[in-house]
Amino acid sequence: MSEREPRAFAARVLGWFDHHGRHDLPWQHPRTPYRVWLAEVMLQQTQVATVIPYFERFVAHFPDLRRLAAAPLDDVLALWSGLGYYARARNLHRAARLCVERHGGELPDDFESLLALPGIGRSTAGAIAAQAFGQRYAILDGNVKRAIARHRGVIDDLSRAPVMARLWAITESLLPEQRLADYTQAMMDLGATVCLPRAPRCTDCPIAHDCIARRDDLVDAIPSKPRRSRVPTRTAFWLLLLDEAGRLQLERLPPSGIWGGLWAPPAFDDRAVLEDAASRAGAVALHDQPSFSHLFTHFRLDVRPVCAWVGGAGCATDAETRWFAIGEALGLGLPTPVRKLLQSLPARTEPEARARQRRGRAPRT
Repeated sequence: MSEREPRAFAARVLGWFDHHGRHDLPWQHPRTPYRVWLAEVMLQQTQVATVIPYFERFVAHFPDLRRLAAAPLDDVLALWSGLGYYARARNLHRAARLCVERHGGELPDDFESLLALPGIGRSTAGAIAAQAFGQRYAILDGNVKRAIARHRGVIDDLSRAPVMARLWAITESLLPEQRLADYTQAMMDLGATVCLPRAPRCTDCPIAHDCIARRDDLVDAIPSKPRRSRVPTRTAFWLLLLDEAGRLQLERLPPSGIWGGLWAPPAFDDRAVLEDAASRAGAVALHDQPSFSHLFTHFRLDVRPVCAWVGGAGCATDAETRWFAIGEALGLGLPTPVRKLLQSLPARTEPEARARQRRGRAPRT
C-alpha cells in the first residue's frame, strides 16, 4: 500500500461524512467521555434507533459517572429493561464503580486502562479513545468489519483469528492523523447506512470505486455466511403467584446468565413441579395463560405461564423473593417477555379467577 492510499481513503470517508453522516446523535452533544462510553456500550449489538430513547432516559437519571456508580444495580437494570444483553448493564455498573475506586471518578483516558474495565473490548476501547479523547485508535465493530472486508475483498470467515488480525491491521493502517472522532463516527455510519448487509447502496459509497467486492461481484458473498444450525427450543413454566391483594411474587435471578440480576416469576422445567410449588405456597386455583415464544440468539424459549392465587397476603421468604403490586413490578428491571406478560395480566385473569377462588371452584385449564 502506498503512503498516499490511507490518506486518500480517510479523506473520502470524511468528505462523505461531512455531507451525509450523522451529526445530531444525542451522545454527540455534548460529546463527553461518559456519554461516549455509555453510547458505545448500548450500541453493542443494538441499532442506533433502538438505543436513542434508552440513552436519553439513562443520562436523565444518571447524568454522570459518579451518579451511576452510586446507584443500586436494580435501578440500573430497570432503566436498561427491554434493551437486552443485560450483562452490558451489569458491566457498566461495575466499571463505573471501578472508575470511582481507581480513576478519581473519571473514565481513564489511556487505552489499556479502558480495556481493563468490565464490558470494554478492543473495538469499544478504540471507539472511546478516538471519540472522547481524539486518540489514534481503530474500531472494528460489525458494521466497520463488513465495510473493510468488502473493500479489501476479504472473503474468508471473519470469525477466524488470523482473518481478524488481518482486518485489524488494515483498519489501523487507514487511520487519519487528525479528526479521529469524526472518522470513527464516519466509519460506523458508512457501515450502518450504506454498506448494508443486504442490498448495500454502492452508488452512494465514497470508497466504492476501488472496492474489490464490487469490482469482482462479491458483495453478497462478503462477509461469508456460516451455515446456521437449527435453533433448539426450551420450554419454561412460569408460576404467576398472586395474593389476595393482587400482588405478584417475583424472584431476583442470579447475577450470571442471560437475565442475570433481573426480576422474574419462578420458572420450572415441568408442569408437575410448578403445581407442587403452587400447592406448597397454598394456592387454591390455577389458570393457564396463553403460551408464547421468545427468541434468543441461540435458542427459542417457549413460555407457558400459569396463574395461581393464594389466600391472604403473600409473605417474602428471603431478600431475593418479594411480592409486588403489578404497577410496582413494572418499575423493576424485568426481561422483555416478563414485562409484556405483566402488562396484559390483570385485566385478563384477575377478576374471573379471584371470583372463582371465592366460590371455591378452580377455573378450567
